Amino acid sequence: MKTQAAGPGGYAYARRRMVADLVEREGLRDERVIAAFERVPRHLFVPEHLVNDAYGDHALPIGCEQTISQPYVVARMTEDLGVRKDDSVLEIGTGSGYQTAILALLAHRVYSIERVGRLAREAIGRIQALELPNVKVQVFDGTVGWSAEAPFDRILVAAAAPRVPDTLLEQLKPGGRLLIPEGDHREQRLVAYQKHGNGTVARELGEAVRFVPLIGRHGWKTKVEAAQ
Repeated sequence: MKTQAAGPGGYAYARRRMVADLVEREGLRDERVIAAFERVPRHLFVPEHLVNDAYGDHALPIGCEQTISQPYVVARMTEDLGVRKDDSVLEIGTGSGYQTAILALLAHRVYSIERVGRLAREAIGRIQALELPNVKVQVFDGTVGWSAEAPFDRILVAAAAPRVPDTLLEQLKPGGRLLIPEGDHREQRLVAYQKHGNGTVARELGEAVRFVPLIGRHGWKTKVEAAQ
């Protein structure tokens, strides 16, 4: 689906169509997640020249070799994460801030880490404009997590790693849930980790996805690092 109108009314219509498609075609069922998607204006989270494509079900480039994930993937990961209203959530990979804004409407607090300073600054501006005071964004290596605010009820990783960083599992509360795309640079699967009360962790393999690589100490190396 491609957005047909560029005015505020057109965006509102396109957003309703996007949500209807997620419900009718993709099986989105969580009422809180649906309500969050209805509220967040996705076109504010994409580059200006791509706003008319904002509500199509596909990923879009946002600069700095990063993307905003397709609505279906954001919806599926959000629903699978199972965020509760009292949860503290860690997000790895702020990007444009769209997923961050969705999480902010579902959780008590959202802590989001972005490696690219420019993207983080732009995302902070959008989050502030939407008056979402329960979000804190930090520019840092997301693969090491956010120990000062740990532990977290939920952790969502919006970039692909060869395997889940142990540091993130350590920062997950007993009873907590972590979602991460795992695989190589070409193919990944969405993997859910559930930490039990005794500290053991169950791993569940999910559907095929495609994300940009998770760069950092416990993820992939940058092109420069890989060449050294």
